[in-house]
Amino acid sequence: MIHIREIKMPLTVRAFTVPDSNGDYNIYINMDLSDEAKKKSLDHEKRHIQNDDFSKDAPAHLIEKMV
Repeated sequence: MIHIREIKMPLTVRAFTVPDSNGDYNIYINMDLSDEAKKKSLDHEKRHIQNDDFSKDAPAHLIEKMV
């Protein structure tokens, strides 16, 4: 299951995802982004989930380049 939440963050952070102990994913979206930027950020985070990036043994900056 994916839970999506909009929260206040610095504008330098668009979104991030945290898997929890139940196997669910919590996507946090910056509430100050435009609707279009929120959608792009959500799509980006969903690609991480679809690609099973959270189980990969690679540095985050390399995974970001692949997405």
